[in-house]
Amino acid sequence: MPDRGLPLYWATGLVGLAGGFAASKVGWPLPWMVGSLLAIIAVRCLSPWQLPEIPNGRRCGQCIIGLGIGLHFTPQVIEQVGSHFALIFFGALFTTVSSVLGVWLLRRSGEDRATAFFASMPGGSGEMVNLGARNGAVLSQVAAAQSLRVLAVVLCVPALFKLLLGDGVALNHTGSVSWAWLALIAPLGVAAGWLWQRLQQPNPWLFGPLLVAATFSLAGNLQIALPNGASQIGQWLIGSGLACHFNRAFFRRAPAFLGRTLVATALSMALAGAAAWGLSLLTALDLRSLTLGMMPGGIAEMSLTAETLQLSVPLVTALQVMRLLFVLFLAEPLFRYWMSKRPA
Repeated sequence: MPDRGLPLYWATGLVGLAGGFAASKVGWPLPWMVGSLLAIIAVRCLSPWQLPEIPNGRRCGQCIIGLGIGLHFTPQVIEQVGSHFALIFFGALFTTVSSVLGVWLLRRSGEDRATAFFASMPGGSGEMVNLGARNGAVLSQVAAAQSLRVLAVVLCVPALFKLLLGDGVALNHTGSVSWAWLALIAPLGVAAGWLWQRLQQPNPWLFGPLLVAATFSLAGNLQIALPNGASQIGQWLIGSGLACHFNRAFFRRAPAFLGRTLVATALSMALAGAAAWGLSLLTALDLRSLTLGMMPGGIAEMSLTAETLQLSVPLVTALQVMRLLFVLFLAEPLFRYWMSKRPA
């Protein structure tokens, strides 16, 4: 057992690093996120150690990833993404609408309307819990379903892409490191994340740095990137933070509910893949980037996967952000409309 005088979260970081190192040695995609995630979950489930989240660790990881994503935005890539705005709009809308399968499955297991609805929406966990709280959902079930959905997508999608689709075609984003620009952009990104949080906006520590980095990258056509190792640190911090939501009690809680959540997630992923294939036939856009952008996962995790597999990070991010906006702005009005149609 560790010294009781030391905070336990230091062990969380070490276990995550060990898992990430092991995953990198076997060639697993996103090794530092997936490896740390699985290692910490294993310790929390198989030992008495309930490793806590590293204080502000996930926020730091999201800041790093947000900066990295933003630096991928160049005028040339944005022009391509903008020319396919209608495709991005309808692709994200389809992903959102497909969540009705999850609502139907959870309703069949006896869940009330509010719990089934907000547990199935492919939005951020915190945002869906807040909306569920305002509409009478069982918050523990909503949080469990949202966490399990992200876990399933993170574990399955990168591995399936690597296995079935290979490494992708290398894109022209091999920017050099400019410490002068990064010394300006990084503090402004952190400040933007803080302001975004104060304004109670979704994913503040991802979107704030992302918007700052993208603005500078587009305005100056900088063609720069984060230094080597930054992405791995971000992966490690995000994976370690996500893992701390899971323990033995989580997986023992309402197994039928969790099973239906997994089935709904798998169906949503299959529908997203089919829709991406159909949309790719109508455009010259890469099927892999479209598919990844339509997956019901987190923005940071899917954008990281795109970067690792050398896909179009701006396109994937645009699809993911559009889906999140649909969910945030339409979920509650649609739910209240559904409730208004309930028979007396």
